[in-house]
Amino acid sequence: QVQLVESGGGSVQAGGSLRLSCAASGNSYSTYYMGWFRQAPGKEREGVAAIDFDGSTIYADSVKGRFTISKDNAKNTLYLQMNSLKPDDTAVYYCAASRIDYGIGLSSWRFGDWGQGTQVAVSS
Repeated sequence: QVQLVESGGGSVQAGGSLRLSCAASGNSYSTYYMGWFRQAPGKEREGVAAIDFDGSTIYADSVKGRFTISKDNAKNTLYLQMNSLKPDDTAVYYCAASRIDYGIGLSSWRFGDWGQGTQVAVSS
């Protein structure tokens, strides 16, 4: 099992920036890919970005050009740099990892390990 702990959430005004971090422990060396998801009140969880073991990345259309996913293998940490934040970005953000190679994607079924989430609130 992989343990994931998110941090870096908070409140920010529209146009601002935040960087989320996700510290991985346990069997993190067996991870094929990792990603960030978010869930706003009353909405389904949606994939935001994912990164493969070789550094390949994919993004949801709603965040392309504004968010950047990256990882530091030496620190076993995943990041999500969020710029030009909008009120629609308000949600609980979750870190996720997969130890089974289903192929990278932004569907939640591809990921088996999840963090507890960190709240991001963007005010207008």
